[in-house]
Amino acid sequence: MVGIGPGEPLDRTRRAEEAIAQSKVVVGYRRYLEMIADLTAGKELIASGMTQEIERCRQALGRAQQGEIVALISSGDPGIYGMAGLAIELAAAEGFKIPLEIIPGVTSANAAAGKLGAPLMLDYAAISLSDLLVPWGIICDRLEAVAAADLVVALYNPRSKKRTKQLAEAAAILRKYRPGTTPVGIGTAVGTDGERMVRTDLDHFLKEQVGMRSIVLVGNRSSKWVEGWFITPRGYRV
Repeated sequence: MVGIGPGEPLDRTRRAEEAIAQSKVVVGYRRYLEMIADLTAGKELIASGMTQEIERCRQALGRAQQGEIVALISSGDPGIYGMAGLAIELAAAEGFKIPLEIIPGVTSANAAAGKLGAPLMLDYAAISLSDLLVPWGIICDRLEAVAAADLVVALYNPRSKKRTKQLAEAAAILRKYRPGTTPVGIGTAVGTDGERMVRTDLDHFLKEQVGMRSIVLVGNRSSKWVEGWFITPRGYRV
């Protein structure tokens, strides 16, 4: 299970590249396989679309059961909204007796934070706004707890063509606990040719373009802009 980072080759780890090089079969979402096309010449590729995660895992596990070395690809880190957990669960549930290895990668939150400054310097939480697998009520409960605890939050899967209200509801929850001037950074397609970084605040970020390839970083009550950098102070005396 290999994390390939946010997209740019320079953001891949050496371990990820070596794992793919050692594999005979590479399985992944089509766009992710396109992102590593420079690493997969001569390998068997098994590509599929969105919402086909279970079948992708099953195919990868099946080929590994046959003795192949298989790389199951996730963008970012496979253990953070990626394929690692599903692959482990499926292997146990369906009796695949194979060795598994997880190769971590640079997450979207880390990649966007590095472009914006140091918003994750102190305690933070990551919450996906996709309610395809988790009921929206539970997500709201988590947002409420994170907002009340004054944690910086990284919002994954913030908006899609079908899910247009969730981000506004999340903003309303956060706004109950934080001023409208709270820094917000939006990273879209980070690490690719289409990368776009936006610096804004809690009162205005909903006016920006946000989609499934975006991640939204919302500061806590101490976060601030310092010469254009998004900073969450850790508490050092400066």
